[in-house]
Amino acid sequence: MGYDECLFDCEEKMEKASDHLRAEFAGIRGARATPGLVENIKVNYYGAPTPLKQLANIGIPEPTQILLKPFDPGSLGEIEKAILKSELGITPQNDGKLIRLSMPPLSEERRKQLVKRAKELTEAQRVAIRNVRRDANKMADQLLADAEVTEDEFEKLKTEVDNLTKTYTGKVDKLLDDKTKELMEV
Repeated sequence: MGYDECLFDCEEKMEKASDHLRAEFAGIRGARATPGLVENIKVNYYGAPTPLKQLANIGIPEPTQILLKPFDPGSLGEIEKAILKSELGITPQNDGKLIRLSMPPLSEERRKQLVKRAKELTEAQRVAIRNVRRDANKMADQLLADAEVTEDEFEKLKTEVDNLTKTYTGKVDKLLDDKTKELMEV
């Protein structure tokens, strides 16, 4: 593996960490209803855990309501059970054809809990980004030891890895700031 491959691998892994955080934040409930809140809930569908988005159409008819229309009406009960087991804190309303999820307003205490959870998720991704930096620096050391890069290229590679780390740490911090603002807006 050479200089470019090392840098590309590092950037790709850091991008995955920020994408993972973005996906995690989609599942944290804010003031408005979004499909991301429920689409990855696992439903026991004929013995196999299946994401809800594969079992039903997910719609947002109002800013505070999610509407689920299962492709198989026989799965309504299992979908309802899965939503109750999830940590959304929403009680589904099943009319035999559709499931409606009405989003109650968030209390101040619940908002603070959600912000705390967002901070925990962000810190986990910061750690992941730092681990990628550590691995890339080890790879750079190995490239230098194997004489695949010169001393100047080695220093440049380490600098670029540090710059990528700062960039992606900044991205996850921005995601956290945006999510915190969304959660705390009344």
